[in-house]
Amino acid sequence: MLRLGLTGSIATGKSTTLKAFADLGVPVFSSDDAVHELYAGTATAPVERAFPGVVRDGVIDRAELSRQLLARPGRLRELEAIVHPLVRGKLAAFLDSARESGAKLAVVDIPLLFETGFDYGLDRIAVTWCDPVIQRERALKRPGMTVEKLEAILARQMPQAEKKKRADYLFDTGRPVEAVREEVRALVEQLNAEQ
Repeated sequence: MLRLGLTGSIATGKSTTLKAFADLGVPVFSSDDAVHELYAGTATAPVERAFPGVVRDGVIDRAELSRQLLARPGRLRELEAIVHPLVRGKLAAFLDSARESGAKLAVVDIPLLFETGFDYGLDRIAVTWCDPVIQRERALKRPGMTVEKLEAILARQMPQAEKKKRADYLFDTGRPVEAVREEVRALVEQLNAEQ
């Protein structure tokens, strides 16, 4: 089974591209979805111990956690040390399940794939990208996003140009969604034929 990593900077269309793979029947894993699950389960107690006051009604309040991290950006590594191993455990279980199901291809969306420096054992990497103006417009439309928060996020992320250099496949999501979906379809056919 070929393990394809999908990554890209904030607001570059990773979720939309991942959905295009899923719509074709490819098993997909979203790290963001895994974090949401963990923030309502396994991660609540250790994150609350490290960041008191972030759990409300048994779920991590992402806005409060974000507020605390913006106030003390250096503490992000503490959060990552708690959450990243839990996400990697879910990802490994997903890949095992996809392999056992007989899938030829599985796609894992890992937003900070290059930044973490962790070797996920992926076979190839696809990167989503778009014009920085489009990226900024998209990001600032998100609930709770501010210019300050976006700048902090971008400062932690590898520049799009560098990610593109490391990619095996590129998806320019500044184009119409159907064009991207067609490229995904062609790539799935190509990768399935290789297996």
